[in-house]
Amino acid sequence: MPFFKKNKPPRKYDRARVRNSILVLTILILVFCFVLGYRTYHIYQSELPSFEQLHNIEPNLKTKIFGRDGQLLKEFYSENRALTPFSEMPKPLIDMLIATEDREFYDHWGINLRRLVIVAANNLLKMEIEAGASTVTQQLSRMLFLTRRQTMERKIKEALTAIKLERTYSKDEILEMYLNQYYFSRGAYGIAAAAKLFFDKRPAEMNVNDCAIVIGLLKGPNINSPLNNPDKALKARNRVLHSYYTNGGIDKTAYDSLKAEPLVIATPEEEVGTAPYFTEWVRQHILEKYGEDVLYSGGLKVYTTLDAGLQQEAEAALEPQLAAIQERIEDRYVINNTAYTEVLPDTTDQFGDPIRAFKQIQGAFVAIDNSNGDILALIGGRSWETTKYNRAVQGSGRPAGSAFKPFIYTAAIDNGFRTTEIIDDNPIVLDIPGAKQWRPHNYDGKFMGPITIRDGIRMSRNLIAIRLMLRINPEEPIFYARRMGITTPLEPVPSLALGVSDVRPVELVSAYTTFPNKGIHIPYRYIYKIVDRYGRVLEDNSAVRKEEVLSAQTAYVMVSLMQSVVDGGTGRGARWRGFTRPAGGKTGTSQSFCDNWFVGYTPQITAGVWIGFDDRTSIGRNQDGAKNGVPVWTQFMMAAHDSLPILDFEEPEGIVHHDVCLESGELATDRCINVRDEIFTVDNQPTTTCHLHPSKGLYVPRQRADDLVPEDTTDERTHF
Repeated sequence: MPFFKKNKPPRKYDRARVRNSILVLTILILVFCFVLGYRTYHIYQSELPSFEQLHNIEPNLKTKIFGRDGQLLKEFYSENRALTPFSEMPKPLIDMLIATEDREFYDHWGINLRRLVIVAANNLLKMEIEAGASTVTQQLSRMLFLTRRQTMERKIKEALTAIKLERTYSKDEILEMYLNQYYFSRGAYGIAAAAKLFFDKRPAEMNVNDCAIVIGLLKGPNINSPLNNPDKALKARNRVLHSYYTNGGIDKTAYDSLKAEPLVIATPEEEVGTAPYFTEWVRQHILEKYGEDVLYSGGLKVYTTLDAGLQQEAEAALEPQLAAIQERIEDRYVINNTAYTEVLPDTTDQFGDPIRAFKQIQGAFVAIDNSNGDILALIGGRSWETTKYNRAVQGSGRPAGSAFKPFIYTAAIDNGFRTTEIIDDNPIVLDIPGAKQWRPHNYDGKFMGPITIRDGIRMSRNLIAIRLMLRINPEEPIFYARRMGITTPLEPVPSLALGVSDVRPVELVSAYTTFPNKGIHIPYRYIYKIVDRYGRVLEDNSAVRKEEVLSAQTAYVMVSLMQSVVDGGTGRGARWRGFTRPAGGKTGTSQSFCDNWFVGYTPQITAGVWIGFDDRTSIGRNQDGAKNGVPVWTQFMMAAHDSLPILDFEEPEGIVHHDVCLESGELATDRCINVRDEIFTVDNQPTTTCHLHPSKGLYVPRQRADDLVPEDTTDERTHF
């Protein structure tokens, strides 16, 4: 019989050990729960966003630039986001979000305890994280306030913040914030940006499949993007449609039909925007005045003066002219010509030689509304994609050539000279301290002898402008240029008469508006108003600032002189091309034909064009403002005035008319042959009759001298 050993009863100290172990474990659990509870309480009280923060959630919003007619010109943003109200979100979009991400959304209070337990148990059994239990509200709290770091503390904060959000906002408001906050790839934040990016639609226009594509991005915005991975995007869309179907959103027939449809998206285009040089100017202003955060995230609305239609007309006028000049240069010169080509950096051909390319001709254009200084159109260069430098407003400018002469004539008229003053168009030699003698001459190399001031500006005679400036003192034109808005450095030297100093196109055009404005200078403006996301006005430039810088009589005399340029002088190409409205202006060409200008005006609009190479290479012999600037100006002005009433320049009080002899500049007698009807100020009108053709009888109008004086259609060239 086998021997069996009986079990001994447990000893007392073994039972005591078990009880002690249970007690210790209980204490540890209690301590852990206490620490966890205390930590949770501490997080809830001090490390979560406050209720004030929750009440003032401000997503980053785009700054929008608008034209004068309300057209959107450009958007600037760090996050491409526009807020969409819940009422404008398609119902399938909301239903798919709930079906895919949080089916019990309307039943929980921020966290879904039942799902949390189920998911935790499932993940524990499989020893891997196969699914998450975050509700939509938890995901929103993470987007707004937290990071994606996978830590227990972050999860606690996420859950507690979700509870706070649920206490602060309604369910629909939470869904609205979620869909306006989510990043859908390619810089698109929020449903409005996603709808625009993928479908070129507004959210309200999205169909069921569009909604499914967008919701499919929630599981991986870059991986499931239809722009990056169309195949994965299609699978993600169909998974969303299945969830939508199983949650009762659609029936089986609709599900099968939608699933069979191909992936349909819009091809995104890189948006340069309207008038990129202009909107970049606006951007720089906001950046300098309000800072980067406000510019890119503040949701500003910037209302500008730009007319999108006129901007398009300006571009249509300038670009073909630049293209024609470029084609002429490339046809005339070989690729190895060092003057008109340049080496492309870091390039070599098959023989190891540097690759050369033709330099690109550039242009600038500015149009201003005379009544208020509004910039209606602005071009800063030929191609925004190629160069961001704004030649219309940046830098020191370019030599104005004869486009500077109106300031000399203005100074002369305002200091007692008459339009009939006889000036000698003959050679002159000037001693320049520290330099060789200066022997300036006219564009055509010829001299016309004594002629009137009117004919001097009409035919842009260099010697007339030089002699006139020397008689009034070189400081005087600078004084008037400054009063009319020119800020670039101007040297009081004789060559200033030929426009050797640099001016910015925007300032030169603005200065010219003083003439049709009867001597009133209105500073140019390009921003009406800036409003923040709450509708508060940050900047208001609606008030028109005016300053009288010339008498109305002087301004009108200058208008009359500059009308001669357009009607029968270097700017008469505008008339040849069909522009018949009253207008005045001035051509300009700098030394060696490097810069071509034409600036002109009607009673309503002043516009100016500049053409040249950035490195001041010559455009070519006899390439001047009359040939290259006037055609651009004319095409634009004809389009810009198409719907405007025909107005003439209003003659102010204090102006009188007299027939004068062009040989003496005095009141014409019946013996005078070259006679013109001229205008004068009451205080500076001629009182003596012609001493060259004495007679007791005064002139009786018969044939005007305008028909007799030879006209020169060319512009000027300066020589140094």
